[in-house]
Amino acid sequence: MVGYNLSQERPWEAILSVELDAVDLRILDLLQRDASLSIAEIAEKVNLSSSPAWRRIERLKKVGVITRQVTLLDYEKLGLNFEVFASVKLQLPTRENLEKFERAAAEWPEVVECATVTGAVDYMLRVVTRDMHAYDDFLRDKMLALGLVSDVQSRIVIRVPKRTTAAPLELMPQSDAD
Repeated sequence: MVGYNLSQERPWEAILSVELDAVDLRILDLLQRDASLSIAEIAEKVNLSSSPAWRRIERLKKVGVITRQVTLLDYEKLGLNFEVFASVKLQLPTRENLEKFERAAAEWPEVVECATVTGAVDYMLRVVTRDMHAYDDFLRDKMLALGLVSDVQSRIVIRVPKRTTAAPLELMPQSDAD
């Protein structure tokens, strides 16, 4: 298998924890676009037989490149029409408070993403609810009820011109052998 050159000539590649070749990247691209593809369909698209394709996928799972396979749902068709990006600042961002907030955020179904960020706030949350009233209930009954938050700035999403869960594989450095 041709892998990425992890030499000092290209130090940015040292962050790769597993060697991936062009076939691995093609398999990953196919799976992140449609995880329902069968092994036979993937194998055909990457010009392998089913067994080698299956072994590659299993290897990518084993080394943690593929973390899980899910079905994406259309929030609007489910009546979850209200989306907000919330910038959250804690009153006192101690390790204990950060961990307590993160545990709580992990339990709130409305929070579909939670990221620790740099700058004037501690977290950016992507929150999805039915409507503005449900968001207000979430703020009052869950987030503010923790007693840790000093400020929340809410940005209501009007339209989403792009949304993807796909990793930008085209940005992966290519080995000299490819």
